[in-house]
Amino acid sequence: MPLDPQARAFLDQLAAMGGQPLSSMGVAEARQAMELLSQMRGAEVAIASAVDRTIPGPAGTIPVRFYTPNGTPPFPLLVYFHGGGWVLGSLDTHDEICRSLANGAGCVVVSVDYRLAPEHRYPAAAEDCHAATQWCAAHAAELGADASRIAVGGDSAGGNLAAVVAQMARDRGGPRLVFQLLIYPATDAACDTVSQRENAEGYLLTARDMTWFWGHYLGEGTPRASEPYASPLRAATLANLPPALVITAELDPLRDEGEAYAAALERAGVAAKVTRYDGMIHGFFGMGAMIDKAKTAVQEAAGTLRIAFRR
Repeated sequence: MPLDPQARAFLDQLAAMGGQPLSSMGVAEARQAMELLSQMRGAEVAIASAVDRTIPGPAGTIPVRFYTPNGTPPFPLLVYFHGGGWVLGSLDTHDEICRSLANGAGCVVVSVDYRLAPEHRYPAAAEDCHAATQWCAAHAAELGADASRIAVGGDSAGGNLAAVVAQMARDRGGPRLVFQLLIYPATDAACDTVSQRENAEGYLLTARDMTWFWGHYLGEGTPRASEPYASPLRAATLANLPPALVITAELDPLRDEGEAYAAALERAGVAAKVTRYDGMIHGFFGMGAMIDKAKTAVQEAAGTLRIAFRR
């Protein structure tokens, strides 16, 4: 399908503001650009409680934000990892997504501000995210949550980290997870899919941007791109992982690797649903103030989480 008119309007607005590809910027400039981009949203989503604190991590404290919906605890719990290519992003850039998921799914959401590259390369982000998930499981009662109903989720690089944490939890003996929400996840550092070529430029995230992100995360010329905790699609087996919803965007360089990961989960006996949003671009999930299909995708994610938490 052609580019959705609302997505086109967003891209036109971004171009009018002088937006440039992230890979053409320095790291500090790109981080500022993402923070500014995240401010192109509507009124703040109301929620019962949103509290910032820090928790212990493998290399110091990890900033987190706890979102609690209206209702009576204990709630199920979603540990959420923000996107931004392991280089960009913060608790603030994904605040609206986390509020919407907490309200829609009726769950506590813990948003994790993991260490960023290039200051902290792989596997720093993955280890922080797994440590945060372990902490949440151990302190669920403190959060008003149910330790038997924990899911992980994230978008883009955060989708990568959610998939990796699910593998780590399986491989390292816990915590037990009931679901993984993977929103246009990066699953393979090879970046050699058809969608990488077809959607290489013109749709917000470019193929060159992804090379830039992977380079900062892994370091140039390293063999680590083939490690499953970097490229979860490369895992020796995907058996015994939690069920997944994989949301993809038609005009996204990451479309095919997200859908390939879902297919690989299915082959391994793991229930995995893919929903491709036609005419959509990378990053659309957080654009509910501008794009109607973003609202639909958030509703789908929240509804699917509700069902998963009832199992």
